[in-house]
Amino acid sequence: MERRREKRTKMVLPVKLSISGASHLAHTCDLTYTGARVGGLHKELKTGEIVSLQRGSKKAKFKVVWVQQLGATEIHVGLQALERQTNIFWGVDLSEHERDARNNVDALMALMGKKS
Repeated sequence: MERRREKRTKMVLPVKLSISGASHLAHTCDLTYTGARVGGLHKELKTGEIVSLQRGSKKAKFKVVWVQQLGATEIHVGLQALERQTNIFWGVDLSEHERDARNNVDALMALMGKKS
């Protein structure tokens, strides 16, 4: 059963993650208005740490909610926004992607219903 309150949108966007004065280039894997999964990290982070995420000229604070070591050199982290982010921060209209995904599911269900 899905625990998430908001639908995730799969999207790879370049971001800069800053912690303790050091910056690291990374990328999003998926996003919501309240957080993101970020990959491409080579610096180990700890759950509960507060980091700054920069997308273009926009910056926001996020809390690390989970860390996953994918291999010897790559880490993914789940980040929760300390404040709800808007389309302006990500530079993408997330509501449009949610609407498209919902329409695709509705179309699939309609097709499946016709075959019965």
